[in-house]
Amino acid sequence: MSEPPPASRHGLLYGLAAYGIWGVFPLFINALSLAADRQITAEEVLAQRIVWSVAFLVIVLTLSRRWPMVATCLRVPTLRWTLVATAILIAANWYVYIYGITSRQTLQTSLGYFINPLVNVLLGMIYFRERLRRLQWVAIALAACGVAGMTMQAGEIPWIALGLAGCFSIYGLLRKMVPVDGLVGMSVETFLMVPAAAAYLMWLANKGEIALTNYGPVADTLIVLSGVATALPLICFGQAVRRLPLSTMGFLQYLAPTLQFLCAVLVLDEPLDQMKLVCFIWIWCGLAVYSVDSLIVLRNRNLVTRSAARRG
Repeated sequence: MSEPPPASRHGLLYGLAAYGIWGVFPLFINALSLAADRQITAEEVLAQRIVWSVAFLVIVLTLSRRWPMVATCLRVPTLRWTLVATAILIAANWYVYIYGITSRQTLQTSLGYFINPLVNVLLGMIYFRERLRRLQWVAIALAACGVAGMTMQAGEIPWIALGLAGCFSIYGLLRKMVPVDGLVGMSVETFLMVPAAAAYLMWLANKGEIALTNYGPVADTLIVLSGVATALPLICFGQAVRRLPLSTMGFLQYLAPTLQFLCAVLVLDEPLDQMKLVCFIWIWCGLAVYSVDSLIVLRNRNLVTRSAARRG
Protein backbone atom coordinates (compact mmCIF):
# COMPACT_ATOMS: atom_id res chain seq x y z
CA MET A 1 0.00 0.00 0.00
CA SER A 2 1.46 3.35 -1.06
CA GLU A 3 2.08 6.06 1.50
CA PRO A 4 0.14 9.33 1.29
CA PRO A 5 2.01 12.17 -0.39
CA PRO A 6 3.98 14.54 1.89
CA ALA A 7 1.46 17.35 1.39
CA SER A 8 -1.34 15.12 2.72
CA ARG A 9 0.74 13.92 5.68
CA HIS A 10 1.72 17.47 6.56
CA GLY A 11 -1.88 18.61 6.15
CA LEU A 12 -3.05 15.88 8.52
CA LEU A 13 -0.55 16.96 11.18
CA TYR A 14 -1.55 20.60 10.78
CA GLY A 15 -5.21 19.66 11.07
CA LEU A 16 -4.69 17.58 14.21
CA ALA A 17 -2.71 20.41 15.79
CA ALA A 18 -5.34 23.03 14.94
CA TYR A 19 -8.36 21.09 16.15
CA GLY A 20 -6.51 19.69 19.17
CA ILE A 21 -5.59 23.17 20.40
CA TRP A 22 -9.10 24.46 19.76
CA GLY A 23 -10.50 21.48 21.64
CA VAL A 24 -8.74 22.34 24.89
CA PHE A 25 -8.88 26.12 24.44
CA PRO A 26 -11.89 26.44 26.80
CA LEU A 27 -9.55 25.49 29.64
CA PHE A 28 -7.22 28.35 28.71
CA ILE A 29 -10.04 30.90 28.55
CA ASN A 30 -11.46 29.63 31.84
CA ALA A 31 -8.04 29.88 33.51
CA LEU A 32 -7.68 33.45 32.24
CA SER A 33 -11.13 34.36 33.52
CA LEU A 34 -10.38 32.88 36.95
CA ALA A 35 -7.01 34.65 37.14
CA ALA A 36 -8.80 37.94 36.51
CA ASP A 37 -11.46 37.18 39.15
CA ARG A 38 -13.97 36.73 36.30
CA GLN A 39 -13.86 40.50 35.75
CA ILE A 40 -12.37 40.39 32.25
CA THR A 41 -15.04 40.70 29.56
CA ALA A 42 -15.36 38.72 26.35
CA GLU A 43 -14.75 41.95 24.43
CA GLU A 44 -11.43 42.56 26.16
CA VAL A 45 -10.31 38.95 25.76
CA LEU A 46 -11.02 39.28 22.04
CA ALA A 47 -9.10 42.55 21.76
CA GLN A 48 -6.16 41.23 23.78
CA ARG A 49 -6.03 38.11 21.61
CA ILE A 50 -5.81 40.22 18.47
CA VAL A 51 -3.14 42.62 19.76
CA TRP A 52 -0.89 39.92 21.21
CA SER A 53 -1.35 37.79 18.10
CA VAL A 54 0.21 40.64 16.13
CA ALA A 55 3.28 40.61 18.36
CA PHE A 56 3.69 36.86 17.81
CA LEU A 57 3.04 37.05 14.06
CA VAL A 58 5.54 39.87 13.52
CA ILE A 59 8.27 37.65 14.97
CA VAL A 60 7.21 34.64 12.89
CA LEU A 61 6.93 36.64 9.66
CA THR A 62 10.34 38.18 10.19
CA LEU A 63 12.02 34.84 10.89
CA SER A 64 10.34 33.20 7.90
CA ARG A 65 10.88 36.24 5.61
CA ARG A 66 7.23 36.33 4.52
CA TRP A 67 6.66 40.08 4.60
CA PRO A 68 6.68 40.43 0.77
CA MET A 69 3.69 38.08 0.50
CA VAL A 70 1.86 40.00 3.22
CA ALA A 71 2.46 43.20 1.23
CA THR A 72 1.12 41.51 -1.90
CA CYS A 73 -2.09 40.49 -0.13
CA LEU A 74 -2.64 44.04 1.05
CA ARG A 75 -1.84 45.47 -2.39
CA VAL A 76 -3.95 43.15 -4.60
CA PRO A 77 -7.63 44.20 -4.29
CA THR A 78 -9.15 40.73 -4.69
CA LEU A 79 -6.92 39.25 -2.02
CA ARG A 80 -7.26 42.23 0.29
CA TRP A 81 -11.06 42.36 0.23
CA THR A 82 -11.45 38.61 0.60
CA LEU A 83 -9.20 38.74 3.66
CA VAL A 84 -11.18 41.69 5.02
CA ALA A 85 -14.25 39.46 4.85
CA THR A 86 -12.48 36.53 6.52
CA ALA A 87 -11.11 38.86 9.22
CA ILE A 88 -14.63 39.99 10.08
CA LEU A 89 -15.88 36.41 10.14
CA ILE A 90 -13.09 35.09 12.34
CA ALA A 91 -13.43 38.05 14.73
CA ALA A 92 -17.15 37.30 15.07
CA ASN A 93 -16.36 33.62 15.59
CA TRP A 94 -13.81 34.42 18.29
CA TYR A 95 -16.18 36.72 20.14
CA VAL A 96 -19.07 34.24 20.19
CA TYR A 97 -16.71 31.46 21.25
CA ILE A 98 -15.20 33.47 24.12
CA TYR A 99 -18.64 34.63 25.24
CA GLY A 100 -19.86 31.05 25.27
CA ILE A 101 -17.01 29.90 27.50
CA THR A 102 -17.02 32.85 29.90
CA SER A 103 -20.80 32.55 30.30
CA ARG A 104 -20.46 28.82 31.11
CA GLN A 105 -21.99 27.63 27.85
CA THR A 106 -19.08 25.58 26.57
CA LEU A 107 -21.45 22.73 25.73
CA GLN A 108 -23.16 25.02 23.26
CA THR A 109 -19.83 25.98 21.68
CA SER A 110 -19.09 22.29 21.21
CA LEU A 111 -22.52 21.89 19.63
CA GLY A 112 -21.65 24.64 17.14
CA TYR A 113 -18.53 22.84 15.97
CA PHE A 114 -20.32 19.48 15.89
CA ILE A 115 -22.87 20.79 13.38
CA ASN A 116 -20.26 22.71 11.40
CA PRO A 117 -19.64 19.87 8.86
CA LEU A 118 -23.34 19.76 8.09
CA VAL A 119 -23.40 23.53 7.63
CA ASN A 120 -20.55 23.04 5.13
CA VAL A 121 -22.82 20.67 3.20
CA LEU A 122 -25.59 23.26 3.14
CA LEU A 123 -23.15 25.91 1.93
CA GLY A 124 -22.13 23.62 -0.90
CA MET A 125 -25.77 23.34 -1.89
CA ILE A 126 -26.37 27.10 -1.66
CA TYR A 127 -23.17 28.51 -3.18
CA PHE A 128 -22.11 25.74 -5.55
CA ARG A 129 -25.56 24.30 -6.30
CA GLU A 130 -24.44 20.85 -5.23
CA ARG A 131 -27.17 18.23 -5.06
CA LEU A 132 -27.37 16.64 -1.66
CA ARG A 133 -27.31 12.86 -1.49
CA ARG A 134 -30.00 10.98 0.39
CA LEU A 135 -27.81 10.22 3.40
CA GLN A 136 -26.74 13.86 3.58
CA TRP A 137 -30.38 14.89 3.84
CA VAL A 138 -30.88 12.30 6.60
CA ALA A 139 -27.83 13.62 8.46
CA ILE A 140 -29.05 17.21 8.27
CA ALA A 141 -32.54 16.18 9.40
CA LEU A 142 -31.17 14.32 12.44
CA ALA A 143 -28.99 17.28 13.43
CA ALA A 144 -31.94 19.64 12.93
CA CYS A 145 -33.97 17.51 15.36
CA GLY A 146 -31.20 17.89 17.93
CA VAL A 147 -31.03 21.66 17.49
CA ALA A 148 -34.83 21.91 17.63
CA GLY A 149 -34.85 19.90 20.87
CA MET A 150 -32.33 22.26 22.46
CA THR A 151 -34.38 25.22 21.29
CA MET A 152 -37.53 23.84 22.93
CA GLN A 153 -35.67 22.96 26.12
CA ALA A 154 -34.00 26.36 26.50
CA GLY A 155 -36.91 28.36 25.14
CA GLU A 156 -34.60 30.16 22.71
CA ILE A 157 -32.58 29.40 19.60
CA PRO A 158 -29.04 28.18 20.46
CA TRP A 159 -27.52 31.23 18.81
CA ILE A 160 -24.02 30.56 20.12
CA ALA A 161 -23.90 27.18 18.38
CA LEU A 162 -25.49 28.41 15.16
CA GLY A 163 -23.35 31.57 15.11
CA LEU A 164 -20.13 29.62 15.55
CA ALA A 165 -21.06 27.07 12.88
CA GLY A 166 -22.17 29.71 10.38
CA CYS A 167 -19.21 32.04 10.82
CA PHE A 168 -16.58 29.34 10.73
CA SER A 169 -18.11 27.48 7.78
CA ILE A 170 -18.13 30.62 5.64
CA TYR A 171 -14.66 31.51 6.90
CA GLY A 172 -13.30 28.12 5.81
CA LEU A 173 -15.03 28.44 2.45
CA LEU A 174 -13.48 31.84 1.74
CA ARG A 175 -10.02 30.86 3.03
CA LYS A 176 -10.07 27.91 0.63
CA MET A 177 -10.36 30.45 -2.21
CA VAL A 178 -7.40 32.61 -1.12
CA PRO A 179 -4.13 31.42 -2.74
CA VAL A 180 -1.96 32.18 0.29
CA ASP A 181 -0.70 29.93 3.05
CA GLY A 182 -2.03 29.87 6.60
CA LEU A 183 0.65 32.09 8.11
CA VAL A 184 0.29 34.89 5.57
CA GLY A 185 -3.51 34.76 5.51
CA MET A 186 -3.77 34.77 9.29
CA SER A 187 -1.28 37.63 9.54
CA VAL A 188 -3.15 39.84 7.10
CA GLU A 189 -6.45 39.13 8.85
CA THR A 190 -4.95 40.04 12.21
CA PHE A 191 -3.30 43.22 10.92
CA LEU A 192 -6.67 44.29 9.54
CA MET A 193 -8.33 43.72 12.94
CA VAL A 194 -5.68 45.28 15.16
CA PRO A 195 -6.61 49.01 14.76
CA ALA A 196 -10.08 48.43 16.20
CA ALA A 197 -8.74 46.13 18.93
CA ALA A 198 -6.01 48.56 19.97
CA ALA A 199 -8.46 51.47 20.03
CA TYR A 200 -10.81 49.50 22.28
CA LEU A 201 -8.02 48.60 24.71
CA MET A 202 -6.87 52.24 24.85
CA TRP A 203 -10.43 53.26 25.65
CA LEU A 204 -10.58 50.69 28.47
CA ALA A 205 -7.21 51.84 29.80
CA ASN A 206 -8.36 55.47 29.86
CA LYS A 207 -11.39 54.39 31.91
CA GLY A 208 -9.17 52.35 34.25
CA GLU A 209 -11.08 49.18 33.41
CA ILE A 210 -8.45 47.19 31.51
CA ALA A 211 -7.55 43.81 33.00
CA LEU A 212 -3.89 43.83 31.96
CA THR A 213 -1.63 44.81 34.93
CA ASN A 214 -4.59 44.89 37.32
CA TYR A 215 -4.93 41.23 38.37
CA GLY A 216 -1.41 40.03 38.95
CA PRO A 217 1.32 38.24 36.99
CA VAL A 218 -0.66 35.06 36.29
CA ALA A 219 -3.45 36.96 34.55
CA ASP A 220 -0.94 39.13 32.69
CA THR A 221 0.98 36.07 31.48
CA LEU A 222 -2.16 34.36 30.24
CA ILE A 223 -3.28 37.53 28.44
CA VAL A 224 0.06 37.77 26.63
CA LEU A 225 0.03 34.05 25.79
CA SER A 226 -3.45 34.42 24.33
CA GLY A 227 -1.79 35.77 21.21
CA VAL A 228 0.21 32.59 20.64
CA ALA A 229 -2.77 30.41 21.58
CA THR A 230 -4.88 32.30 19.04
CA ALA A 231 -2.49 32.51 16.11
CA LEU A 232 -0.94 29.05 16.24
CA PRO A 233 -4.07 26.93 15.60
CA LEU A 234 -5.31 29.31 12.91
CA ILE A 235 -1.98 29.11 11.12
CA CYS A 236 -2.20 25.32 11.31
CA PHE A 237 -5.81 25.39 10.09
CA GLY A 238 -4.88 27.56 7.12
CA GLN A 239 -2.07 25.17 6.20
CA ALA A 240 -4.34 22.13 6.59
CA VAL A 241 -7.27 23.48 4.59
CA ARG A 242 -5.01 24.13 1.59
CA ARG A 243 -3.49 20.62 1.69
CA LEU A 244 -6.49 18.44 2.51
CA PRO A 245 -9.88 17.94 0.84
CA LEU A 246 -12.87 19.34 2.68
CA SER A 247 -14.08 15.80 3.38
CA THR A 248 -10.93 15.05 5.38
CA MET A 249 -11.19 18.38 7.19
CA GLY A 250 -14.75 17.41 8.09
CA PHE A 251 -13.58 14.24 9.81
CA LEU A 252 -10.77 16.01 11.66
CA GLN A 253 -13.18 18.68 12.79
CA TYR A 254 -14.89 16.26 15.16
CA LEU A 255 -11.79 16.32 17.36
CA ALA A 256 -12.29 19.91 18.57
CA PRO A 257 -15.94 19.70 19.67
CA THR A 258 -15.36 16.29 21.24
CA LEU A 259 -12.57 17.70 23.39
CA GLN A 260 -14.67 20.80 24.16
CA PHE A 261 -17.59 18.59 25.21
CA LEU A 262 -15.34 16.57 27.52
CA CYS A 263 -13.80 19.74 28.97
CA ALA A 264 -17.25 21.19 29.66
CA VAL A 265 -18.60 18.10 31.39
CA LEU A 266 -15.53 16.66 33.12
CA VAL A 267 -13.51 19.77 33.99
CA LEU A 268 -15.77 22.84 33.92
CA ASP A 269 -18.72 21.02 35.56
CA GLU A 270 -21.36 22.32 33.19
CA PRO A 271 -24.73 20.60 33.69
CA LEU A 272 -25.65 17.91 31.17
CA ASP A 273 -29.23 16.87 31.84
CA GLN A 274 -31.01 14.01 30.13
CA MET A 275 -32.83 16.16 27.58
CA LYS A 276 -29.66 17.93 26.52
CA LEU A 277 -27.85 14.60 26.19
CA VAL A 278 -30.67 13.27 24.00
CA CYS A 279 -30.31 16.31 21.73
CA PHE A 280 -26.57 15.71 21.44
CA ILE A 281 -27.26 12.06 20.58
CA TRP A 282 -29.53 13.17 17.71
CA ILE A 283 -26.71 15.34 16.41
CA TRP A 284 -24.10 12.60 16.85
CA CYS A 285 -26.36 10.22 14.91
CA GLY A 286 -26.54 12.81 12.13
CA LEU A 287 -22.76 13.07 12.09
CA ALA A 288 -22.46 9.27 11.99
CA VAL A 289 -24.74 9.14 8.94
CA TYR A 290 -22.77 11.95 7.33
CA SER A 291 -19.51 10.10 7.99
CA VAL A 292 -20.85 6.88 6.47
CA ASP A 293 -21.95 8.79 3.38
CA SER A 294 -18.54 10.43 3.06
CA LEU A 295 -16.78 7.07 3.38
CA ILE A 296 -19.00 5.57 0.68
CA VAL A 297 -18.23 8.47 -1.67
CA LEU A 298 -14.49 8.21 -1.01
CA ARG A 299 -14.52 4.46 -1.60
CA ASN A 300 -16.40 4.86 -4.89
CA ARG A 301 -13.99 7.55 -6.05
CA ASN A 302 -11.02 5.35 -5.23
CA LEU A 303 -12.57 2.45 -7.17
CA VAL A 304 -13.14 4.69 -10.19
CA THR A 305 -9.58 6.02 -10.01
CA ARG A 306 -8.09 2.51 -9.78
CA SER A 307 -10.27 1.29 -12.62
CA ALA A 308 -9.21 4.20 -14.83
CA ALA A 309 -5.54 3.55 -13.94
CA ARG A 310 -5.82 -0.10 -14.94
CA ARG A 311 -7.45 0.81 -18.27
CA GLY A 312 -4.71 3.38 -18.87
